[in-house]
Amino acid sequence: MVNKTTETPRISLLVLGAVSFMVMADMKAIDPLLRIIANEFGSTVGNTAAIISAYTIPYGLFQLVYGPLGDRIGKLKVMTRAIVLFAIGTILCGLAPTLPSLILLRFLTGMVAAAIIPLSLAYLGDSFPYAERQTAIGRYLSALMLGQIMSSTLGGIFGEYLSWREIFWVLGVASLGVAIVLWRAVQKIPVTVFNRSTQTGWLSMEPYLKLMARPNVRLVITAVFIEGFFLFGSFAYIGAFIRDRYGLPYTLVGLLLTGFGIGGLIYSITVKWLVRRLGERGLVLAGGSLIGLCYGSIAWLHQWTLLIPGIIVIGLGLNMLHSTLQTKATELAPESRGTAVSLFAFSLFLGQGIGSAFLGKVVDGIGYHACFTLSGIVVFLLAIWFANQLRLLKQLH
Repeated sequence: MVNKTTETPRISLLVLGAVSFMVMADMKAIDPLLRIIANEFGSTVGNTAAIISAYTIPYGLFQLVYGPLGDRIGKLKVMTRAIVLFAIGTILCGLAPTLPSLILLRFLTGMVAAAIIPLSLAYLGDSFPYAERQTAIGRYLSALMLGQIMSSTLGGIFGEYLSWREIFWVLGVASLGVAIVLWRAVQKIPVTVFNRSTQTGWLSMEPYLKLMARPNVRLVITAVFIEGFFLFGSFAYIGAFIRDRYGLPYTLVGLLLTGFGIGGLIYSITVKWLVRRLGERGLVLAGGSLIGLCYGSIAWLHQWTLLIPGIIVIGLGLNMLHSTLQTKATELAPESRGTAVSLFAFSLFLGQGIGSAFLGKVVDGIGYHACFTLSGIVVFLLAIWFANQLRLLKQLH
C-alpha cells in the first residue's frame, strides 16, 4: 500500500502546477495556429492537424512506461528528468524546416511530456485523502487552465505579429527554468516519500492486464477514451473554424480560445461549492449537458461575439466532467496509483489523437458543422451513461 504523505513534506500545488502549466501551454499553443502553419507548409488544416495527433498519441502510449516506472523508482524523480527533455524538444520544434520534421519533433516531445501531468495527479492521489482530493485536483487544474489561457493568447499574438516558431522557443526556455524549480523542491522531500512500489518490471504489461480485469477500471477507461475522442479531438478545430468562418485576426482567435481556460478557472474557484452542491453525478450530468449544448450550436452561430460565452461554458463543462473522471482514476488502484492514472491518461490521449485525426477528415470532407454537432451529441450521451454508471462504480470499488 502506498504511504500517505499528509504528515510529511510534499511538493506544493504551486510547483506541480508550474510544471504542468508548461506542458499544457506547449500542447495548446498550436490550436490557434493550425491555419498559419498549414499555409506556411502549403498543406490543409486537416493534414496539418497531424502535429496534434503526433503529440497526443505518444503522450498516451508512453503512459504505459511512465506509470509503472514512477511507481517503481519515484514519481517526482521521473517528472524531474522528463521536464528537462521536454524543454529541449520544445525548443527544437521551433527549428523544424518541414511539416514532416515538425510532426516528428512533436512526436518526440509528446513522448517525454507524457510523464508530467499523469504522475502529478498520481502524486496528488498519494498525498490527499479521497474526501479532499477533488478539491485539490480542481485547484491543481487551475494551473492547466492558465496554461491554456496564456498559450492561446500568446499563440495568436505570435502567429499574427511574430512567428509560430518563436512561441516554441519561449516555452522551451521557460520550461528549463521550471525544471530547476522542481529539482530544488524535490531535494527537500525525504526519499521515503517518493512512493516507491514493488511491482514487477516497469516494461511489463502485467500491471495493466491486472487493472483491466477490474470492471471499475474498464468503465472509467472507456469513458475517458470517448471523452478524448470527441470532446478534446474536436476542440482542436475551433481556432481554425473561427479563422475560416469569420476571418478574424490570429490575435483575436487566440483571445477567444482563452475562454476555454477561463471556464476552467471558474471551475477551480467554485469546485468546493460545486462538489458539495451537485455531487459527482450532478457534476457529470451538468458538465456533459453544457458541452453538448455549446458544441451542438457553436458552428451555427452567425455572430462571432456569441462564441465568447460558448467557449467559456465549454471550459466549465469540460472540467466538471473531466475532473470527476480524474478523481475516480486516482482511486482505481491505490496500491499502484501511478500505473492506474497513466492507464487513464493513455486512454484519454489515445482517444484524442485518433479523434483529432478522424475529425480532421470530417472537417475536410463535410465541414465544421458536422464535426461539432456530432461531438456535442456524443459527449451529452456519454455524460448520461457515465452518471448512471456511477452507482455501479461505487458498488464495484
